[in-house]
Amino acid sequence: MIKVKHPDEKCNIQQEAFLANCPENERRFHELLFTNGNISYRYHMEAKEFSPTEKDFVEWLEGLPENIRKAMEEKGFQECKSILSFTRYVNEKNDIGMDEYIRQHMDPEDFAEYQQILTK
Repeated sequence: MIKVKHPDEKCNIQQEAFLANCPENERRFHELLFTNGNISYRYHMEAKEFSPTEKDFVEWLEGLPENIRKAMEEKGFQECKSILSFTRYVNEKNDIGMDEYIRQHMDPEDFAEYQQILTK
């Protein structure tokens, strides 16, 4: 069972349909994967609440490798507002680390099980 749902109901329906057709020996892995992914999605959406600024954008660009920085500069601030590494930068600048956010929003037993799967 997916414990943390996606904010978009269509995604929840697709995830549940996938799990219903998933081989039983793979189901738990996918439940944990969907839960983690749904929490991650919510994490990135929270960056919008901080109203990222042009200053945030310039700071983020400074930390990127040159070839990626040039590509992001060409896209511009408005288009980059939804780029995951930028939203993560904004959240972390506001003291919301992704790993800790996931740990806080995932059931502790599920989190431990998910971490164990990742290390296999």
